[in-house]
Amino acid sequence: MVGGVPQPLRTVGTAAAIFFGGMFTVSLASSVTIRMLQAAAEAKRKKVASPCGVCRGKGFYICKLCKGNSTIEWSPLYDPVVINPCICPTCEGNSAV
Repeated sequence: MVGGVPQPLRTVGTAAAIFFGGMFTVSLASSVTIRMLQAAAEAKRKKVASPCGVCRGKGFYICKLCKGNSTIEWSPLYDPVVINPCICPTCEGNSAV
């Protein structure tokens, strides 16, 4: 017994530390490699991809009811005297869907 730990127990502990340390190292290396490959693929995709023709690369469509104005002109009467501006019910005033 050196240092109060029996030799067989020390051997098992050393083997376990080497095994789990190796697994951690392999896991870390593979995670870093996968993230680097994903980042490279994303950068390449962004470089060659053309923007969407409908939203022009903005990521949303302009509302077809209010045409991006966020409000519509509405009146409950057929032939109104006064037309009230109201928040668009389709896009809820965000001007995009």
